[in-house]
Amino acid sequence: MKTDLAKILSVSGQHGLFSYLAQARNGVIAEALADKKRVHFDSHSKVSTLNDIAIFTSEGEMRLADVFTAMKAAADSGKAVPSAKDDAAAIKAFFVAAVPNYDEDRFYVSHMKKVLDWYNELAQNASLEFVTDEEREKELEEA
Repeated sequence: MKTDLAKILSVSGQHGLFSYLAQARNGVIAEALADKKRVHFDSHSKVSTLNDIAIFTSEGEMRLADVFTAMKAAADSGKAVPSAKDDAAAIKAFFVAAVPNYDEDRFYVSHMKKVLDWYNELAQNASLEFVTDEEREKELEEA
Protein backbone atom coordinates (compact mmCIF):
# COMPACT_ATOMS: atom_id res chain seq x y z
CA MET A 1 0.00 0.00 0.00
CA LYS A 2 1.33 3.41 -0.94
CA THR A 3 2.04 6.08 1.66
CA ASP A 4 0.17 9.37 1.32
CA LEU A 5 2.61 12.05 2.50
CA ALA A 6 -0.31 14.49 2.73
CA LYS A 7 -1.48 12.42 5.73
CA ILE A 8 1.92 11.98 7.38
CA LEU A 9 2.61 14.72 9.93
CA SER A 10 5.73 16.15 11.48
CA VAL A 11 5.13 18.15 14.66
CA SER A 12 7.67 20.64 15.92
CA GLY A 13 9.01 19.59 19.30
CA GLN A 14 7.81 15.98 18.91
CA HIS A 15 10.01 13.06 17.94
CA GLY A 16 8.83 10.87 15.09
CA LEU A 17 6.11 11.00 12.49
CA PHE A 18 2.35 10.83 12.90
CA SER A 19 -0.50 9.68 10.72
CA TYR A 20 -3.44 12.09 10.43
CA LEU A 21 -6.67 10.58 11.72
CA ALA A 22 -9.20 13.38 12.17
CA GLN A 23 -9.78 17.07 12.65
CA ALA A 24 -10.71 17.97 16.21
CA ARG A 25 -12.52 21.07 17.34
CA ASN A 26 -9.32 22.70 18.54
CA GLY A 27 -6.59 20.75 16.75
CA VAL A 28 -5.70 17.46 15.11
CA ILE A 29 -5.93 13.83 16.20
CA ALA A 30 -3.03 11.73 14.97
CA GLU A 31 -1.43 8.36 15.55
CA ALA A 32 2.32 7.85 16.02
CA LEU A 33 3.71 5.69 13.21
CA ALA A 34 6.15 3.92 15.50
CA ASP A 35 3.96 2.81 18.42
CA LYS A 36 0.43 3.52 17.12
CA LYS A 37 -0.47 5.67 20.15
CA ARG A 38 -3.11 8.30 19.48
CA VAL A 39 -2.21 11.90 20.23
CA HIS A 40 -4.07 15.21 20.15
CA PHE A 41 -2.19 18.28 18.93
CA ASP A 42 -3.83 21.57 19.75
CA SER A 43 -4.07 24.58 17.46
CA HIS A 44 -0.84 26.01 18.90
CA SER A 45 1.26 23.03 17.72
CA LYS A 46 3.30 23.56 14.57
CA VAL A 47 2.08 20.68 12.39
CA SER A 48 3.39 20.11 8.84
CA THR A 49 2.55 17.41 6.33
CA LEU A 50 5.53 15.80 4.64
CA ASN A 51 3.83 16.55 1.33
CA ASP A 52 4.33 20.28 1.99
CA ILE A 53 8.07 19.99 2.71
CA ALA A 54 10.80 20.39 0.10
CA ILE A 55 14.57 20.73 0.07
CA PHE A 56 16.59 23.35 -1.76
CA THR A 57 18.44 22.33 -4.92
CA SER A 58 20.37 24.29 -7.52
CA GLU A 59 17.27 24.16 -9.78
CA GLY A 60 14.80 25.27 -7.09
CA GLU A 61 12.95 23.07 -4.63
CA MET A 62 12.63 19.27 -4.64
CA ARG A 63 9.58 17.75 -2.97
CA LEU A 64 10.23 15.33 -0.13
CA ALA A 65 8.58 12.41 -1.97
CA ASP A 66 11.11 12.89 -4.78
CA VAL A 67 13.96 13.10 -2.26
CA PHE A 68 12.83 9.86 -0.60
CA THR A 69 12.57 8.17 -4.00
CA ALA A 70 16.10 9.33 -4.88
CA MET A 71 17.35 8.08 -1.51
CA LYS A 72 15.72 4.69 -2.11
CA ALA A 73 17.29 4.50 -5.59
CA ALA A 74 20.71 5.32 -4.10
CA ALA A 75 20.21 2.62 -1.46
CA ASP A 76 19.12 0.10 -4.11
CA SER A 77 22.31 0.82 -6.07
CA GLY A 78 24.39 -0.29 -3.10
CA LYS A 79 24.90 2.97 -1.22
CA ALA A 80 24.03 2.35 2.44
CA VAL A 81 21.52 4.75 3.99
CA PRO A 82 23.29 6.27 6.98
CA SER A 83 21.71 6.82 10.35
CA ALA A 84 21.08 10.37 11.50
CA LYS A 85 23.64 9.63 14.22
CA ASP A 86 26.45 8.96 11.73
CA ASP A 87 29.14 11.53 11.17
CA ALA A 88 28.48 14.55 8.96
CA ALA A 89 30.88 13.38 6.23
CA ALA A 90 29.02 10.08 5.73
CA ILE A 91 25.66 11.88 5.67
CA LYS A 92 26.88 14.44 3.12
CA ALA A 93 28.42 11.70 0.98
CA PHE A 94 25.09 9.87 0.88
CA PHE A 95 23.19 13.01 -0.13
CA VAL A 96 25.77 13.77 -2.83
CA ALA A 97 25.03 10.31 -4.25
CA ALA A 98 21.24 10.51 -3.81
CA VAL A 99 20.55 14.19 -4.59
CA PRO A 100 23.73 15.53 -6.22
CA ASN A 101 22.25 18.95 -6.98
CA TYR A 102 21.20 19.84 -3.40
CA ASP A 103 21.99 23.42 -2.40
CA GLU A 104 24.89 23.25 0.07
CA ASP A 105 24.27 26.84 1.19
CA ARG A 106 20.65 26.23 2.27
CA PHE A 107 20.33 22.49 2.94
CA TYR A 108 22.40 21.83 6.06
CA VAL A 109 23.52 18.62 7.76
CA SER A 110 20.87 19.21 10.45
CA HIS A 111 18.22 19.15 7.71
CA MET A 112 19.78 16.02 6.22
CA LYS A 113 19.59 14.30 9.61
CA LYS A 114 15.88 15.14 9.91
CA VAL A 115 15.23 13.78 6.38
CA LEU A 116 17.17 10.61 7.25
CA ASP A 117 15.12 10.14 10.43
CA TRP A 118 11.90 10.51 8.45
CA TYR A 119 13.10 8.18 5.68
CA ASN A 120 14.13 5.47 8.14
CA GLU A 121 10.86 5.78 10.09
CA LEU A 122 8.81 5.49 6.88
CA ALA A 123 10.90 2.51 5.79
CA GLN A 124 10.17 0.74 9.09
CA ASN A 125 6.52 1.72 9.63
CA ALA A 126 5.02 2.53 6.22
CA SER A 127 5.89 2.22 2.55
CA LEU A 128 8.49 4.06 0.48
CA GLU A 129 6.10 4.14 -2.47
CA PHE A 130 4.08 7.32 -2.43
CA VAL A 131 0.65 8.44 -3.58
CA THR A 132 0.99 10.94 -6.42
CA ASP A 133 -0.96 14.19 -6.70
CA GLU A 134 -2.94 12.69 -9.59
CA GLU A 135 -3.91 9.63 -7.54
CA ARG A 136 -4.91 11.86 -4.61
CA GLU A 137 -7.10 14.05 -6.87
CA LYS A 138 -8.73 10.98 -8.44
CA GLU A 139 -9.51 9.61 -4.96
CA LEU A 140 -11.11 12.94 -3.96
CA GLU A 141 -13.25 12.99 -7.11
CA GLU A 142 -14.50 9.46 -6.42
CA ALA A 143 -15.41 10.26 -2.81
